[in-house]
Amino acid sequence: MEAAIAVATLAAVLLVCVGGLAAVVTHVRCVDAAREAARLAARGEDAAGVPRPSGATVRVDRRADEVLVRVSATSPLLPGLVVAAEAVAAVEPGVR
Repeated sequence: MEAAIAVATLAAVLLVCVGGLAAVVTHVRCVDAAREAARLAARGEDAAGVPRPSGATVRVDRRADEVLVRVSATSPLLPGLVVAAEAVAAVEPGVR
């Protein structure tokens, strides 16, 4: 009986650890997507084609002299967890 509880507990802990690792990977992908999208938007290019995690949302806010990009996605193994990243880039001279 005790072995069954120990195995079930070990499996649950392992699942949470793998879910946490998947969340970290998703966050890194969001950071990369936000950085690249901010660079493209600062040059006046379309940031829609930037590789990002599946199901991620990208929001681009243009201000007078900078661009703010926010990428958010849900973790694939922990669906209640939303990870996000932001990046800011200065608008290139001559870009409207």
